[in-house]
Amino acid sequence: MIDDVRLALRIMGDDFDTEIANLIAACKKDLQRAGIVKFPDDDPLILQAVILYGKGYFGFADISEKYVAAYESLRNALCLAGDYNVE
Repeated sequence: MIDDVRLALRIMGDDFDTEIANLIAACKKDLQRAGIVKFPDDDPLILQAVILYGKGYFGFADISEKYVAAYESLRNALCLAGDYNVE
């Protein structure tokens, strides 16, 4: 997943991998806090949520609010989807 997020953030190299890994972990914790119990790394909607979270909180300061709002919207939709909120 870190490779996908790095690519989405337009980062070359692994200099920021620790920070990106922390963002991924924070996003997953936020998803869990919101009621999502399943978040497989290969799920395209989970990956999109993590990418939006990353763009909202790393390096896109001029438009970060748009990415945060998009993340929150997707997170809220995932909370309502039975595929994600039931074990």
